Amino acid sequence: MAKIKKLILLHSNDLHGDFLAEEMEGKYVGGVSLLSGYVKQTKQAEENVIYAIAGDLFRGSVIDEEYLGISTVEIMNMLSPDVVTIGNHEFDYGMAHLLFAERCAKFPFINANLYSKVNEARLFPPCKVIETGGMKVLFIGVVSDIVMAQAKKDPLMDTYVYLRDAAREIGKVCNAYRSTDIDLTVVLSHIGIEEDRALAKNLDPAWGVDMIIGGHSHTFMEQPIEENGIVIAHAGTGVDALGRFEIMIDTDDNCIASYNWSFVPINN
Repeated sequence: MAKIKKLILLHSNDLHGDFLAEEMEGKYVGGVSLLSGYVKQTKQAEENVIYAIAGDLFRGSVIDEEYLGISTVEIMNMLSPDVVTIGNHEFDYGMAHLLFAERCAKFPFINANLYSKVNEARLFPPCKVIETGGMKVLFIGVVSDIVMAQAKKDPLMDTYVYLRDAAREIGKVCNAYRSTDIDLTVVLSHIGIEEDRALAKNLDPAWGVDMIIGGHSHTFMEQPIEENGIVIAHAGTGVDALGRFEIMIDTDDNCIASYNWSFVPINN
């Protein structure tokens, strides 16, 4: 008989400095404070909860632009996501500034397919393994070539940074963890919903990728979609709502036995 364990995976994308709640019909909607309250409450009420963000923390508010994203990182430090991937707007204030902002973060930024031309090394840690309830969940970060458009604004990127094929880099990471008992493998992407579908089709089933949690296209979904046996989900944009998976994981076969997903409004 399979050994089944439950994981709660909360996810957001494209926050774009959307920090403040709005008053609508006599109640407050969205805002980092209410979002933080929901995440904290969920972690207190449930076991095995992970909160992931699929890129674009920066750009979109006066506060974020005034402090070049550092204020956003400080606010995110209080929100305490478990893992965040890089989005294209993380590069809006320059490559050097992003590397500084990463040092200010108390949460992990991951990306597997951005490389330095100087030493052929990745710019960020490619992945993060989160252990909870005896399970190991592998997150791998990827971004699209839209990031390289930022090279026109930042000579440092054009000179020192290049992008490798996302599917190939995911395969490298998965193969590196082949000897590790990974129960669930999640690609945390910032490439858009159609590119996520194309990416899923290009992933070798032997790599064991179970899910793609994405961003960039600001896609609102009624339910996740599946391509090549991989579950794909986005959560719109901003902090008015987030996605919530309740996943039953077969820890013997290291795969999803079943899941439920909901689009959860953030309000009081």
